[in-house]
Amino acid sequence: MNTQFSCVGCGKCCTDHHVPLTLDEARQWAADGGSIIVLVEGFLGTGLGLVAQQREHAQRRSCQVPSGATEAFVAITFAAFNVGPCRNLDEDKLCRIYQRRPLVCRIYPMEINPHIALAPSAKDCPSEAWEQGPQLILGGELQDPELAALIQRSRQADRDDIHSKQAICQQLGIHTTALKGDGFTAYLPDMAAFANAMAPERIAATTAQPWQFHVSGEDIAAQVQATGAQVTRETPLNYAFISLRAA
Repeated sequence: MNTQFSCVGCGKCCTDHHVPLTLDEARQWAADGGSIIVLVEGFLGTGLGLVAQQREHAQRRSCQVPSGATEAFVAITFAAFNVGPCRNLDEDKLCRIYQRRPLVCRIYPMEINPHIALAPSAKDCPSEAWEQGPQLILGGELQDPELAALIQRSRQADRDDIHSKQAICQQLGIHTTALKGDGFTAYLPDMAAFANAMAPERIAATTAQPWQFHVSGEDIAAQVQATGAQVTRETPLNYAFISLRAA
């Protein structure tokens, strides 16, 4: 696969996209007055919720937690909450924090997940962005070594931050996950509480508490419960369940 790319400055990638952040980036985003959305998905040690070839990647960015009579793995994403244009875009659709923009913004349009191939049709960029500029991918290989290094740095941050993210979630009363592939649980925490929970001393003093699963239907619930994990059937009070299940 060969792909060329050159940003045309349309601002579409900076509009209505929740941008995944590292823990340090989330701290900075909160300090700047931005809002954070917390997205959680999990899977079981039996492999329930996983595609077999993705197990290694999923486990490396997940935290093992108790759930019912077993252990589960949760992957937690802190993302900049952007409804409409990013709060850092100016009137000319230029980034006000360009020199310290998040890693994911620097990596775009490449994918961070090694199991997701770059697909121009899945991006918001207009067609002309893909008809000019240098070769981004040539013969299936990424051509920019600096970009490749940023992708690895982002993946490593996912692994390094996961236990701290789990501790922050515990402090905020976040303990319900969706099953990977079935959906996400999405939380919009109070930002003052979020900033307080990110204090290193509070993270260090937090112990793991049980997690439970919110799933899309009784058939999925039965599969999760068969592993010994806890399933909730209560109406969500502090989160939304985003289903990925086909209607």
